[in-house]
Amino acid sequence: MKAAMEGDLSWVPQIAKGAGPVYLAIADALAEDILSGRLGSGMRLPPQRTLADALDIDLTTVTRAYSEARKRGLVEGKVGQGTYVRPRVAVSAFLARGGAIDMSMNLPPRFDDKRLAAQMWSDIAALEQAEGIDLLLRYQEPGGTRRDQNAGALWLVHKLGEIALDRIVVTPGARGALLTLLAALAEPGDGVCTEALTFPGALSALAHLRLRPIGVAIDREGIIPDAFEAACRTHRPKLLYCNPTLHNPTAATMPLERREAVIRIARAHGVAIIEDDAYGMLPLRPVPPLARLAPDLVYHIAGLAKCLAPALRIAYLVLPETRPPQHLAGGIRAAASLASPLTAAIATRWIETGTAGAVLEAIRHEAEVRRALAQVMLPREGVHIAPEGFHVWLELPPAWPRGEFVARLRTVGIGAVPSDAFAVSAWPHAVRLGLGVPATAEELSQGLQTVAALLDETPALSSIVV
Repeated sequence: MKAAMEGDLSWVPQIAKGAGPVYLAIADALAEDILSGRLGSGMRLPPQRTLADALDIDLTTVTRAYSEARKRGLVEGKVGQGTYVRPRVAVSAFLARGGAIDMSMNLPPRFDDKRLAAQMWSDIAALEQAEGIDLLLRYQEPGGTRRDQNAGALWLVHKLGEIALDRIVVTPGARGALLTLLAALAEPGDGVCTEALTFPGALSALAHLRLRPIGVAIDREGIIPDAFEAACRTHRPKLLYCNPTLHNPTAATMPLERREAVIRIARAHGVAIIEDDAYGMLPLRPVPPLARLAPDLVYHIAGLAKCLAPALRIAYLVLPETRPPQHLAGGIRAAASLASPLTAAIATRWIETGTAGAVLEAIRHEAEVRRALAQVMLPREGVHIAPEGFHVWLELPPAWPRGEFVARLRTVGIGAVPSDAFAVSAWPHAVRLGLGVPATAEELSQGLQTVAALLDETPALSSIVV
């Protein structure tokens, strides 16, 4: 070994010959020494170059080893200070459940139905015979093919009723539809009302297009009509963007009376409505969408990511019955014409064969299982679970700053999103937990157990981190 300064060499791993890749052997030795108590919580590891010199190996090998250790939840890096050992209890919990549990994303839960999964792939394979090479070598028709539009109308009929096909635009996902609409319907500097807590992607789109977000106060039933009325009088917005069913992040669903009130106010002030109905297919008995109550006023976005398959990146944009001027409608179709013909064809086939309906039902069932877990494992106070969705809005006790709570969870490999990501102005004391990303209900249960345990403690007394 090369010489190393004694003060810098706080730990040297014992690596057996033939133990496989050296970087993995270093990470394995680190885990063993933490669990055995030979390395204490908060101990600073040797600088990477110092350890490389001590072991007479390349610096990049040690860099890979430290990176692997971070992935396993063994250590944490502090900018400008070095790499430190995490608490043994945190390491044990992380390793016991096999790694990280990401509840920061809000994806539909993975169902365990091998026959249905095989049917999904079989439908995809059948496209070769049904569509031929043209499917792979042609451009998408603006707004989707007639067949794709018809599939969209079939998918949406139970919640929107019969829809003329020329009102349906097939878009590359809900974000693509939203960006297209905002660009077509508003000019830089225009005000756009949103719920005071809203989809982060919408905030990004508004910022990108230099539109002014106007947060409208909400409660457990969504937008407060009086607050929307006040915003219209004060700010004269061009649009209202909202997510009235299984709201992201609060899990609220706006009741019928309130939807009707919001529509009346929008009409009175000449405000067009963009309805993001990402979760609208999940309820078995949905409240009528805004687009059904006011088909002449509402632009309806029905994405497939939350109710069918995120990988498709397909959404159906339904234009109002009183269509916008031809140049505007043409602009919307042209801007949204980038939807992949292949994924649009997959969505169409799944809808036509009934596979999409079966997948939706499987997602509903798995979401019910996961909601039941959350209801049992999380405390009642401050917990809001979407009745037919798969996310939780968790209002934190006063003792827990949201940033610190999320950071503490991250140290044991659990991802959560603080309210800051959704807030237009004020930041409520809360976090969102997605129930769908963990691969199994058992993995979700382990993550929820850790969340509940942390809620029972205070930051000063928490044993999850030093």
